[in-house]
Amino acid sequence: MITFFIFFSVLVIQRLLELGIARRNEKWMKERGAKEFGKKHYHFIVLMHSLFFVVFFFEKVTFSRELSSVWPMFAAVFVCAQLIRVWAISSLGHYWNTKIIVLPKVDVVRKGPYKFIKHPNYLVVSIELLVVPLMFGAYITASLFTLLNILMLSIRIPAEEEALKELTEYEGSFESCNRFLPKLLNKYDN
Repeated sequence: MITFFIFFSVLVIQRLLELGIARRNEKWMKERGAKEFGKKHYHFIVLMHSLFFVVFFFEKVTFSRELSSVWPMFAAVFVCAQLIRVWAISSLGHYWNTKIIVLPKVDVVRKGPYKFIKHPNYLVVSIELLVVPLMFGAYITASLFTLLNILMLSIRIPAEEEALKELTEYEGSFESCNRFLPKLLNKYDN
């Protein structure tokens, strides 16, 4: 149980640090004339992520869920996802945020994982919402929040892409990329 509490605490601290980075970046961008989109659905994203922690903790503790027998595999996937998260956040720099905030007429970031896929951070979140609960045997949490995340991303991603199309040269920037998985062969490859 101590492993769970340590892991859970690290996850919560990580999210709080990310919110701090997001707030700092939001201030920086808005001082430069950035515009915010998707305000109506953002509160639902915050609610979903907050409830994830509540439901995950409740399921683990209430039902005495055990650490999965294949936890090393889940842990390895989790660590890889974290590396992609750090890579995505550092690649976007001041432009990374939990909100949809777009600075008009800036070049769309096409470095780091954004060279390969459009939405690496959403991929990481999707992996986490599945793998973290499974690592600790919280199957209800994994199922419920994977489905909620699919629903949320079906709203969030189009809103974000529309905002980028409106204020940047986004449309042509990602022709060679998929949303979540890298293309195995580029259309220019022979």
